[in-house]
Amino acid sequence: MKRIDTQLPGVAIIEPQVFGDHRGYFMETYSAKAFAELGIENVFVQDNQSFTAQKGTLRGIHFQNGEMAQAKLVRVTRGAVLDVAVDLRRGSPTYKRWAAVELSGENKRMLFIPRGFGHGFLTLTDDVEFCYKVDNLYSKAHDRSIRFDDPDIGVEWGVENPILSQKDQAAPLLMDSDCSFVYEG
Repeated sequence: MKRIDTQLPGVAIIEPQVFGDHRGYFMETYSAKAFAELGIENVFVQDNQSFTAQKGTLRGIHFQNGEMAQAKLVRVTRGAVLDVAVDLRRGSPTYKRWAAVELSGENKRMLFIPRGFGHGFLTLTDDVEFCYKVDNLYSKAHDRSIRFDDPDIGVEWGVENPILSQKDQAAPLLMDSDCSFVYEG
């Protein structure tokens, strides 16, 4: 596996080694040992998968607050997305900055997003299967979102009218949220 750091410290693209031949391919998508060698030692406790039928659907910017914060390892098994991580840690040198990477079933890249960051993605194709590991269990009481088009963050999604859930339509701006992340240096 190969780690490619983004402009946000801690957020990293992971490129697995893919072994292919005339039958198809094989790749290791997670190994605690291999990830530790890349500097990622989170213990993942839950796997999630979503399916999105329509291109132009935006999910995010999501996070869990407080002691239920989650680091995520995300990947796409079918289709393609623009995947975005946003630094939500007050006091961070990269506070409110974001990094975007295309993840697809074809490029097989993964993105590691540490605790303290928001996460969202825009589907670039129809029929997207999105998988992710988290290092803390889901907690409805701690589940939060920030508006995808918050002008203080300024993510360039490349779409004017994305398809949104009711939750994402009603999401507050960061300045109006109770986001509790603080940079610890």
